[in-house]
Amino acid sequence: MLTRFMDGFMCCLTSKSANVVCPVETSELVDGYEFVEVKPGRVLRVRHVIPDRPVLEEPNAQGGNVSCKRKITVYRNGQMYIENLSGQEGTELKNCAKAKKDSNSTVEVELTDAAPPAAGQTDQNQQLRRRRRKPKRIVVIDCERKISACKGTHADVALFFIHGVGGSLDIWGSQLDFFSQLGYEVIAPDLAGHGGSSAPKIAAAYTFYALAEDIRLIFKRYARKRNILIGHSYGVSFCTFLAHEYPDQIHKMVMINGGGPTALEPSLCSIFNLPTSVLHCLSPLLAWSFLKAGFARQGAKEKRLLRENNAFNVSSFVLRAMMSGQYWPEGDEVYHAELTVPILLVHGIHDKFVPVEEDQRMAEILPLGFLKLLQDGSHMVMMECPEAVNTLLHEFLLWDCPPRLTSLWDHWTLSWPLVLPPAD
Repeated sequence: MLTRFMDGFMCCLTSKSANVVCPVETSELVDGYEFVEVKPGRVLRVRHVIPDRPVLEEPNAQGGNVSCKRKITVYRNGQMYIENLSGQEGTELKNCAKAKKDSNSTVEVELTDAAPPAAGQTDQNQQLRRRRRKPKRIVVIDCERKISACKGTHADVALFFIHGVGGSLDIWGSQLDFFSQLGYEVIAPDLAGHGGSSAPKIAAAYTFYALAEDIRLIFKRYARKRNILIGHSYGVSFCTFLAHEYPDQIHKMVMINGGGPTALEPSLCSIFNLPTSVLHCLSPLLAWSFLKAGFARQGAKEKRLLRENNAFNVSSFVLRAMMSGQYWPEGDEVYHAELTVPILLVHGIHDKFVPVEEDQRMAEILPLGFLKLLQDGSHMVMMECPEAVNTLLHEFLLWDCPPRLTSLWDHWTLSWPLVLPPAD
């Protein structure tokens, strides 16, 4: 998602070393946190809150089903065409695609409207061949999803909060307190090398696939029947990964300043490819740069938020390994276009790391994606505007689909503004 130089500043930090955590028993509680050993010697700190629910309200039958039918065609030159379908057209297309797959045939799509030459049938045939290209890949999606309200009194609902590079679960402090007080079960892990998790001294421990496997194991341990994923920045990629791995268990998802639907690839020109010793010396400068670019304002409040929330307190080695390990070629536009879970995208207008155009592109690719902009927020919008973010997330969780809904987008936009007014 974030592969450019400015993406690197997202994980800017001070020169302090990461916390070292000794392995403990998986289910043991220490100061309100659980320490889960996902692999031998690889321990993650997890904040897991199960509030007391004096009166449990079982999920009712309200809500509705939304049909998601679309055809995604990818060509060898990188072009991608998405056709949103409905009704019988989608069913016929699905059967047609299956028949073509069984017969090993390919579909040819005309890419241009240029008229063929008038002189000679041979010239006309040659022109038609030039105008047609065989697709590299065709993906057909035909499914239905039930969308219902998720209340804190529902025992089958769990909220997962995944932070990005250089952060920790503490950046979600306001959200964890808010939703746990409403009765929601919340789970927030520290990525390896971050916060209170252990920090292996090997670069391979911080690749996308290694971290995604950690998150997958955490999800399997704590998942309920209906799970909501909330990711920030790099953490959005792990949420997307889980949504693909467990589509039936992910009920809704929230992407906060996650960027566009592009495959991850480390930048060769990034400042984070410098030797660790040099990067260590630059840490104070990078921390100042993050404060300038990650927050809409750079006053005493923002400095205190960074200090008190244990954010951006990882070692230079972990920072360099995290940036170098951002390799995920599968996470391209098609991968995101296949997601059928309802997704709320939250973007801070003043974000200097992620241009708003990237989240707009993500909203266009996602079949059930809804973009909401916060005018007072930047990259760390959940820390800058906690009340607004909490309200957005809560209303999204409570939102359910009418049983006879014909247009999901129309229903959503009628009840929600695209751009929220600035906070008082």
